[in-house]
Amino acid sequence: TLYVVNVERNGKIIYTWKGNQRNTHIGLYDLQTKQNEHLYMFERDLHIISCSVNNERTLLAVSFRQYTEEERVSRLLQSVSKYLTLLIEIHPINNVRVLKAVDSCVRVQFLYPVEGRNTSTESHLLLISEDKYIEQFDIHVVAEEEHKVVIQNSGQLPRARVADDLIWAQWDMMEQRLFYIVPKESKNTLKCVQFYPDENFNSILESHLDISVNDTQLRLVNFGYDCCQEQDVASKSLNLQVFTSKAGGLCVCCSLTSDIPDEIMYSIYFLHKGYNKTFTVSLERTESHQLKEVAFMNLDYYVAAYLPGQFLHLLNIQHPDLLCYSLFLTGEDARIDMLQNCFIRSPLVSTVLDCHVGSLYAVSISDSALLQFLQNSKQDSERLAALHCALMHFRLTEDLEMQIIWWISENLSTCHSFDPIQEFIIASLYCRICAEAHNLDKLLPYTSLLDWIGIIPGVTCATDIISLPVLEFQNSRGFWEKLSSNLESAKYAEPHLHYQNTVLRREWRNLSEEVNMHVQSREEEERTTTAYLRNIFENAKKLVPLFQEEDYQQQLLMGLMVAQLKDHLMRHLQYVGKKKIDEIVLDYVANLLNLVHRIMKEVWRRYQLHSCIFCFDERGSPGEFAVFHIMSRILEAANGMCMPLPPGFHTLHLGLGVRCLPLHTLLHYIDTGILHLTETCVRKLLKDLDDTEKNEKLKFSIVMRLPEALGQKVYQFWNHPINASFIARKYVKFLLEKLGNRQCSRPIPERFSVPVEFLPLNYLTNMLAEIERQGVHPYEKQDHVNVRFVEETALQHTMTFLGLKYS
Repeated sequence: TLYVVNVERNGKIIYTWKGNQRNTHIGLYDLQTKQNEHLYMFERDLHIISCSVNNERTLLAVSFRQYTEEERVSRLLQSVSKYLTLLIEIHPINNVRVLKAVDSCVRVQFLYPVEGRNTSTESHLLLISEDKYIEQFDIHVVAEEEHKVVIQNSGQLPRARVADDLIWAQWDMMEQRLFYIVPKESKNTLKCVQFYPDENFNSILESHLDISVNDTQLRLVNFGYDCCQEQDVASKSLNLQVFTSKAGGLCVCCSLTSDIPDEIMYSIYFLHKGYNKTFTVSLERTESHQLKEVAFMNLDYYVAAYLPGQFLHLLNIQHPDLLCYSLFLTGEDARIDMLQNCFIRSPLVSTVLDCHVGSLYAVSISDSALLQFLQNSKQDSERLAALHCALMHFRLTEDLEMQIIWWISENLSTCHSFDPIQEFIIASLYCRICAEAHNLDKLLPYTSLLDWIGIIPGVTCATDIISLPVLEFQNSRGFWEKLSSNLESAKYAEPHLHYQNTVLRREWRNLSEEVNMHVQSREEEERTTTAYLRNIFENAKKLVPLFQEEDYQQQLLMGLMVAQLKDHLMRHLQYVGKKKIDEIVLDYVANLLNLVHRIMKEVWRRYQLHSCIFCFDERGSPGEFAVFHIMSRILEAANGMCMPLPPGFHTLHLGLGVRCLPLHTLLHYIDTGILHLTETCVRKLLKDLDDTEKNEKLKFSIVMRLPEALGQKVYQFWNHPINASFIARKYVKFLLEKLGNRQCSRPIPERFSVPVEFLPLNYLTNMLAEIERQGVHPYEKQDHVNVRFVEETALQHTMTFLGLKYS
């Protein structure tokens, strides 16, 4: 039976097995090459406690139990040490040196240099004693004939004390770090020693933890794995593990004792955030023989608290402030088939060692299982956690993203505490853009929620503010640099650093009024728009639209978002450079528009829609009505976040509305701002629909609601007396408003195309003609709209009203 005893930094696994003659063998398995290598054999049956091999595989350190206490008494071996620690030359097999012969257990661990370093003539070995100290041995080797490698030191090996009086210790083999806890005054202190490839070691972190520690026995984590000792120590010492993440997260996970039989308590200290969360879980069913020690696993983006047969709690490390981003699974959802006991350690990220059976497993979150959980979830907390996990944790394939969008389209009305469209867009943007520059994750929003006051059934959570760790290092890169950045953000209340749309919304409203007043024609826009507005529109032109269409409101919002996001990033990322920030911002807004486009594309494909929505002589299908509803929710989500929509969105939305809604509902949606009248759609509607009584009512209702600037562009596309009368009235109203109290001398009447003997009309047309001569003309682009047009329209309208034939 193979049994895993250690995992080294390069991912190689040391294991033991018993031979036919009860010999004890030690082997090495390489996870990358899938190859096994035999390291050493003892010609006796040994209970190996700890084992480690150096990077060059020339030295092997082994700690084992020689005899149990009963065996020593029965054999009268009182003077013989209970435990033995050996240093063995294995390349090839040469000498064996005794490092420790004591009655207390000793663990061994070789230090590893950085990957790719040339073969070294020096190795460093840690010895961790049950007597609560850790020391480092420096071992020099020399190469002799026939490729033999032997230890150079003839006497005592040089050693240095690393830590004293510790009550708990954990080894991080990947990053070569030692975490340990020492009692200090009223609180216990977590410390970290960083080992370097070309130096000695430095104490780099210190953090006070308000944890009650049972001081009866030392607990060692990831210093080799011994099934018997793990079970014996479990009930007598602290169940605690430290996990780090690539993003600079540092978590301390601790299982607590509860006075209530059916309760489990555990705490997660998010040291990089400055607070601790203590969870109390009420168990649905318990068994008297069941162990109640929570097992912890490191999944990089998540820390997992696992109690087999009860629950699996995935806690978000990067965003632990909102509990709705943590997955709490029970029943079959929480079942991990291969892990059914609590003696679990997490030596590597996404790797779990079952100490009870000595087997190592790779652990990951299944995208198909997560998607199924999302689809079957009945509570908002589950939906939000699963959605956030899928968007932020996985590299979304096109198929997975399509299924998420389909789920969103089906659950728009079932999610009550959040908007799934907003969450999809914000989380997807965060995941796509944050990798472009350091610290962007602290400046861009990752959620649409400001807070979350929901509950997880059966779970209570208490949050406590804790003191931030103290770091001592210079010019450190990688994890320590990221952790330092996280701690700086925590000092300045990180949520307030995220980009907010409050100012954007206010400025967009103010500038929208200005744009509505100015944008009547391209020439007038260029003449009256301020330099600031021109810059805003130039920003918008750099982005890719849904399809080419002039939508000044959306272009204005895009440009404003680009300008304000640039200012926000420039304040906090001075070291990045203006050019790079410009690229990041344009990429952010372009991705935002593309995400909206992506949602629409998938929804249209699902309901098999095509360009027939612009055929206004037919009513919409049930599928079109469903898509119209989804587009309305997209618009609602965009308005809620003050988020721009791709130009063309409002045209498609209005086209669906005309096909799907009865007239009174359509007009209500227009009046309340749900539907926006666009030039493209209104022009097509006026041109394509014939002038039946029903269509006349629709067209006139639309024309009556057109803004001044838009109306002047599209009135001419409806050649109908109602429209002509409407245009003439507006023309007269404008001219009379311009006249005001000014006196107008009566000019000599011209000869009009239609002879008129109606004196009131003659007087009105002469007065309007005089105003036109003074240079007042609102419809310069439409030469046919003038005094003659007003006169002819008035006569035609009167004749039609009287039932007379007009010629």
